Amino acid sequence: MLPNNEGQKVPSVTFPIRKDNEWIKITSDELFSGKTVIVFALPGAFTPTCSTTHLPGYNELAPVFKENGVDEIVCISVNDTFVMNEWAKDQECDNVTLIPDGNGEFSEGMGMLVDKADLGFGKRSWRYSMLVKDGVVQKMFIEPEEPGDPFKVSDAETMLKYINAEAKARPLVSMFSKVGCPYCTRAKKMLTEKGLKYEEILLGQDASTVSLRAVSGRTTTPQVFIDGKHIGGSEELEAYLNT
Repeated sequence: MLPNNEGQKVPSVTFPIRKDNEWIKITSDELFSGKTVIVFALPGAFTPTCSTTHLPGYNELAPVFKENGVDEIVCISVNDTFVMNEWAKDQECDNVTLIPDGNGEFSEGMGMLVDKADLGFGKRSWRYSMLVKDGVVQKMFIEPEEPGDPFKVSDAETMLKYINAEAKARPLVSMFSKVGCPYCTRAKKMLTEKGLKYEEILLGQDASTVSLRAVSGRTTTPQVFIDGKHIGGSEELEAYLNT
């Protein structure tokens, strides 16, 4: 049975990290002392669930967590610093600090180091998340001990509900746009004024007009989508934002 460490201090570990072509060392005290920190641990960088859901989920909700008193979000995996650095670049996860537990010391100290030799992984961390205040574990969400790689309770949404059940994630906004398009500029200004972050999909660079027609049924830009709903162009966006 994997231990629940609520009420206990996190392990005292020094992590060797490669940053700006130099070796530095970060200690547990530096990560946790005097802070409220969310930690989520996972089996490995670049692995499917970790890359498509676990890490992106926390990165996406980071602004909401910070509005609710969280100082930092830390991802820990039993990988070396070079792998974690490349994964960070690949994921573009600027809101999360990736920490390489290369020797598995932190994971072992948490009682979460497990054998995944059947997958050729060796010793890795079990998947879990926890809220840590001033170095003491306040809450843990440990995935059930069952075959495979369960992902049921350590996700960002579950942690957010625990911290503040009333908190809501910010809307997800994507916008197809084109360089030099004045209507796109207007749409971006409206979104910014409303405090809405957006992902811009540039025609000719990130997508083609074929993709634009396939998802929106239109060929003009901008085409804005919010939480999976097609809003439309700049005039339709203005009407939506003012309702």
